[in-house]
Amino acid sequence: MTSTTETKLNESQMLQCLIEGLQEKKGHSITHIDLSGIEDATTRHFLIANGNTPIQVTAIADAVREYAEKNAGQRPYNYDGYRNAQWIVLDYGYIYVHIFLPEERLRYNIEQLWADAPRTDIPDIY
Repeated sequence: MTSTTETKLNESQMLQCLIEGLQEKKGHSITHIDLSGIEDATTRHFLIANGNTPIQVTAIADAVREYAEKNAGQRPYNYDGYRNAQWIVLDYGYIYVHIFLPEERLRYNIEQLWADAPRTDIPDIY
């Protein structure tokens, strides 16, 4: 991605930008769930990733925020979960980024909640 704060990316470019932000701090087990065909969904896309510790979950969330602002000129509309850092969600409007500790991801199993939506697993890059 090129660095600019004035560029508005299309949907697929923004998804790629957020994936790169997740990967920057070694977010792993990244999954994209395409909710665009689900009528009652509150967003069009979920990106879900794991961090190994609360510190890493926080670092990944911070990296995504910084990467998206630097490369897409986008800040999240809202975010939550920093206090416990077991599950942090970043709201980019039509994309929600979820960063979990592995045991919390298993517990909430949001992939199964949206099992009727197309799912793409993103290969780890390290």
